[in-house]
Amino acid sequence: MRKTLSEIAEIVEGEVIGDKNLVITGLSGIQEAQEGELTFIANSKYIALSKTTKASAIVTPRDIQIPGKTLIRTDNPSLAFARIASAMTDEEVYRPKGIHRSAVIAEDARLGKNIAIGPCAIVESKADIGDRTVIYGGCYIGHHSRLGKGCLLYPNVTLRERITVGNRVIIHSGAVVGSDGFGFVQVDGRHEKIPQIGTVVIEDDVEIGANATIDRARFDKTIIGEGTKIDNLVQIAHNVIIGKHCIIISQVGISGSTKIGDGAILAGQAGIHGHLTVGAGVMVASKTGVTKSIPAHTKVSGFPAQPYMKEQRLQAVLRQVPVHIKTIQKLKKRIDQLEKRLNHG
Repeated sequence: MRKTLSEIAEIVEGEVIGDKNLVITGLSGIQEAQEGELTFIANSKYIALSKTTKASAIVTPRDIQIPGKTLIRTDNPSLAFARIASAMTDEEVYRPKGIHRSAVIAEDARLGKNIAIGPCAIVESKADIGDRTVIYGGCYIGHHSRLGKGCLLYPNVTLRERITVGNRVIIHSGAVVGSDGFGFVQVDGRHEKIPQIGTVVIEDDVEIGANATIDRARFDKTIIGEGTKIDNLVQIAHNVIIGKHCIIISQVGISGSTKIGDGAILAGQAGIHGHLTVGAGVMVASKTGVTKSIPAHTKVSGFPAQPYMKEQRLQAVLRQVPVHIKTIQKLKKRIDQLEKRLNHG
């Protein structure tokens, strides 16, 4: 990882203020950065930190000046730093090459061009692997499943049978796509399993975090829309439909047959009841319990979910309850004393 500031600036169409030939050997946060490293500040709130950082150069907004510091000015420092990180670390990231001799691949599986399959991976009958897709060791690709072009599956991903994955999808270690939906019917006091014969469709540019689980539909499809990003340890149940470009943060649980609109954000540990509609652009705060459908472009929190500001006001009032209880106790004591005087008057 060695590039001059001039080379780095070209990646993000940035403007170098200072020594263009300065060599950068690493990237780090502004407080942790050391000499030779590049860091960034997203806006003017962090200028104070920029004055004490040991970083050799800083990526900043175009309208910021920091005397005595070497800068790369850009339109969007956060995005620029992400692209710099991608460009500078790609060459250092290990990727399997070719097909490892211990991989087990069915004779009738279709393998695209320039793919890589790591050790002990399994590709079942009639699976279809798109061009430039990388499958790390220990992954399982079920029969009749399809992976698009340019996908990346980290170690020990399970893709069950008849799953469709689009192009440029990233799936992190331990994720399971296509497990049976949780469906049972009670017969004579016993739970009888309901066959889950549907499938899962993952559209283009989706990213699925480690140990996330996406269940197959009872019938038809569970769908994850284009560009949606799913964090670690998320559970998505059967027949759920997630819209495009949603953000679903760690430990969210979405019950069966719920629909999530485009651009929705579900914060950590939120729970969504089944058979609901969460509208486009909705923001669900952390630990919220959604028990009713939510209209588009609404922000909700609490249990049960209600408008965010209403819940904040309620929480403010609840925090005052101990004080009010003490006040009531004092008033009651005074009333009791007054009643005694009146009774003995």
